[in-house]
Amino acid sequence: MTITAERPTTDALLGPSVELPRRAEGLLDLLRSNASRTEAERRVAQENIDVLAAAGLFKISVPKRLGGHEADFRTFLEVTSTLGQACGSTAWAATLMNVCGWLIGLYPDQAQRDVFDADPEARICGVVAPNSTAVAVDGGLRVTGKWGFASGSLHSQWAMLGVPVVDEGGTQIDQGMALIPMSELTIEDTWYVAGMRGTGSNTIIAEDVFVPAHRILSVTAAIEGSYPTEHKDEALYRSAFVPVLALVLVGPQLGLAQGALDVVKGSLAKGRGISYTFYEKSIDSGSTQINMANAASLVDTAMLHCFRAADDIDKAAQSPDYMSFDSRARVRMDVGVVATRAREAMDLLLTVQGAGSFAEVSPLQRMWRDLETGSRHAVVNPAIAAEAYGRAMLGVTEQVTPLI
Repeated sequence: MTITAERPTTDALLGPSVELPRRAEGLLDLLRSNASRTEAERRVAQENIDVLAAAGLFKISVPKRLGGHEADFRTFLEVTSTLGQACGSTAWAATLMNVCGWLIGLYPDQAQRDVFDADPEARICGVVAPNSTAVAVDGGLRVTGKWGFASGSLHSQWAMLGVPVVDEGGTQIDQGMALIPMSELTIEDTWYVAGMRGTGSNTIIAEDVFVPAHRILSVTAAIEGSYPTEHKDEALYRSAFVPVLALVLVGPQLGLAQGALDVVKGSLAKGRGISYTFYEKSIDSGSTQINMANAASLVDTAMLHCFRAADDIDKAAQSPDYMSFDSRARVRMDVGVVATRAREAMDLLLTVQGAGSFAEVSPLQRMWRDLETGSRHAVVNPAIAAEAYGRAMLGVTEQVTPLI
């Protein structure tokens, strides 16, 4: 009897760290072509959702045993920053749904099965802030509330929503994230903004929804690295809670800055001049050369900080010990640095391109608005990040935020 081995698939040969970013790269032309429609319709174009799903790019951080890639956070950031080069809104929505794919791996196995046994392709959105009330009942909580800025909610089947965990007397004893089917929630159309318009980050509403106890994750415990998942051998789900939630937000921002750099380089290559000067070609101008060099260096700096932080998270997850407080604080600092350097790069690129950058036909004006909006997320806040890191570095015990 002759035994022949099946030829390994491309995925098996390359692994997700190579294959997933390559798949993302292959979608950029389509995402660019749909970027204006995504913005105008204030939701990610369904064609984008479909191709991302077909490419497995909503399952970056879902456990392998549930059909996901269980890829590390360097790979996660490589994918989302690549998507951001073409469409900030698509990259942002994909980021939030993918990080919730990681969060589901922290829950008890029963909660994970509740989501993926019924629908292996399920997507999850989430809002950490506990914008709700809760009543303790037998077996769990009854939750009522409104959660704004729910990116990806228009394309998700489940939501993770911040809730106060209360005892039978109504006293809050913890803060949690309740995992609830979207079929038990409603969406209020509230996302009218200047940038990241296509993310569909509307408001989710719950009216007296029952959430069983196994579908409530303790945020307080998670911040300290205590997760209820029974699958303790899965290193990815030992990654540090706040560093992950903060760092993933700057992937699209890094991509927007890189995408803008590529747009301006392409424009300059066409040989246009500088109005009201003797420069027939802008590339001959020393100011253009210096601004482009500085913009590229700023993008490189953002990239270095981004992927250093990702590597720090991934390395710590391989260890039996939870990521140290100082290292977690430095990741928060890195997040602020990425956002700041990306904005600075964008500013220089707009200067090089001139007033034409703000024409509606120019992709730069959308990239600028998306970056300016996304980089103002509360968890990104560079000043708070710097203060938190400085306190940690100097041994000041009183902190400015619990999210470290």
